[in-house]
Amino acid sequence: MTRRVFVASSIYAMNAAEPATPPIAARKPKSITLHNETRIDDYFWLREKSNPEVLQYLQSENKYFERLMEPVAGLKDTLYQEMIGRIQETDLSVPEKRDDFYYYTRIEKGQNYQLYCRKYETLDAKEQLLLDGNELAKGHGYFRLANFAVSPNHQVLAYSIDTGGDEVYTTHFKDLKTQATLPDQVPNVYYGTVWANDNRTIFYTTLDSAKRPYRVYRHILGEATSQDQLVFEEPDERFYVEVRKTRDDRYVLIASDSKMTSEVFYLDADTPAAKFATVAGRRHGMEYAVHHHDGRFLILHNQNALNFKLSRATPGETDPAKWTELIPHRPDVLLERIDEYKSWLTVTERENGLRRIRARKWDGEDDHVIALPEPVYALQPAGNPNYDAKTIRFTYQSLVTPSSVFDYELSTRQRTLRKQQQIPSGYDPTLYASERLFATASDGAKIPIAVVYRKGFRKTGKAPALLYAYGSYGINTEAAFDPSRLSLLDRGFVFAIASIRGGSEMGRSWYENGKLLSKKNTFTDFIAAAEHLVAAKYTSPSRLGIMGGSAGGLLMGAVVNLKPELFHTVLALVPFVDVLNSMSDASLPLTVGEYEEWGNPEEKPFYEYIKSYSPYDNLAKRNYPNILATGGLNDPRVPYWEPSKWVAKLRTLNAGKNLLALKINMGAGHFGKSGRYAALEEKAEYYAFLLMTMGVTK
Repeated sequence: MTRRVFVASSIYAMNAAEPATPPIAARKPKSITLHNETRIDDYFWLREKSNPEVLQYLQSENKYFERLMEPVAGLKDTLYQEMIGRIQETDLSVPEKRDDFYYYTRIEKGQNYQLYCRKYETLDAKEQLLLDGNELAKGHGYFRLANFAVSPNHQVLAYSIDTGGDEVYTTHFKDLKTQATLPDQVPNVYYGTVWANDNRTIFYTTLDSAKRPYRVYRHILGEATSQDQLVFEEPDERFYVEVRKTRDDRYVLIASDSKMTSEVFYLDADTPAAKFATVAGRRHGMEYAVHHHDGRFLILHNQNALNFKLSRATPGETDPAKWTELIPHRPDVLLERIDEYKSWLTVTERENGLRRIRARKWDGEDDHVIALPEPVYALQPAGNPNYDAKTIRFTYQSLVTPSSVFDYELSTRQRTLRKQQQIPSGYDPTLYASERLFATASDGAKIPIAVVYRKGFRKTGKAPALLYAYGSYGINTEAAFDPSRLSLLDRGFVFAIASIRGGSEMGRSWYENGKLLSKKNTFTDFIAAAEHLVAAKYTSPSRLGIMGGSAGGLLMGAVVNLKPELFHTVLALVPFVDVLNSMSDASLPLTVGEYEEWGNPEEKPFYEYIKSYSPYDNLAKRNYPNILATGGLNDPRVPYWEPSKWVAKLRTLNAGKNLLALKINMGAGHFGKSGRYAALEEKAEYYAFLLMTMGVTK
């Protein structure tokens, strides 16, 4: 059999007069057997990342996409310039006070990355530059900073860098007095770096061969990293490890979590050489998070509480039956998060799909909910790093209101707007309107849909629309402001967000009914939302675009198999579309840890169920919509071969003439290109594809 990658005309043979011709991947059948069933995968070979033939094929797909987009190159540039015009190119974050220092970031026009700075005692003091992301990024095609952690005495900075996009970081240390970079370097680290109170000891996590954070080490500044002591290892591949510190700086915490079970360990931060002890042991199906206040643990948990409750326990008391209940379980309210302070407790909770913050004084003299002005919005608590704080910070925004940072004085209930996102090119929120709709799923469930459009819009069914959703892992999709979206709204688009099952917008049961053997609810909910928009004449199938990324990309693949005639254009960003193959390969990052999300195909019921919806395995001879799929060559979450295989197979089965395109970032990972300008350029490209397929060229 020939090993030629291309048949018919090659992308390299095209000239300016010829239309773009998609590359065709060679079929190289591979037999895969599971549960005594043999499946043939023609494109399994695209997983061979080091194979020059694979890389050549991916490059040819990128060249095809470039050629495809040539007719709208001007539109793409226009979109990009519009997006640039809506960002504050020289900008400053709201400073955050920690002890005697004010920490903040700023960025200057023309720069891709932030400058990390601080001032001592007053905001009028001289600025101290701690890190310049632009300098650190020099010489790298990709750059990402994580684990920015200053020692308790504010003299040493620990920070981590990823220059490949694979989310494998190296931690460095900087003396903030001398500005010298210290010789200590810790490779193969993940998110989370915590200082002990001695200002010399840090705790960090490392990755196994499947890129799972599974170990916690103790490093003493100035000592060789080869001497770092292993303090915790999680052997169960379903669990992921992280490390953090309580707000009062009393304890270092190690949390080991699967998708449905937790265990947390604690260590006095004043004695970093001691051993960690368990907070509550490990009980299958019990998830919990730990905080500390006034000598006792505050434990947010779901033991006999689907939507979680809050309990208090003395360290060493591991039996939940002996804990004191502070906030009971409520069937209609999801308890999401708490932030503990010396005099106050703030609780982030969600009811009827909307988030709110409740403030409670420990002495019982005050208990109130922070009032919010719009019927549909996005609220993000930022808390306050200081344990004795009496003011908290939160970010509020909506589909029409730009992101706004507020300081909220808990006793007086006074809020102060510290910063609102500026749109330099101009923005008038009174020109736009938002609504909240509810679609009815096949089983009667009410699916919330947040909608925004420019005023003057009429429901004729002729307007173009873009419907977005995610619907996995219990992650909520908030009705947030996006200035880039104005490029669609100002061209007559309706934009909508569907809060489908698989998220937790309507409570924990909303998540439970959108995972494992109920996963198909996620897909049918999305279809119900799309059909509702069509029936209400917000749009029509010939004008409806849809978008989702990662697990939301799985959603895209599943719904176009179920009802391809309902959609006109699909933006499938880093889509998880090869579900059955990936979940059957325990060597891949995330696979074993996600058995509790998708199911283990080694078990027959899950094998059959996943096979019945896996997008790659359910492609058939159909008229598929226009599709743009993206990927990152270094992506550890959704490998590049998933969208690559999907598009290759789609091309052999598509019965229509719609466009099927693939774009692979050859030097990036799951989050696309790094740097703010490159990220906007990428978004302009996605939007240009959407507009092009909708017949909009200006």
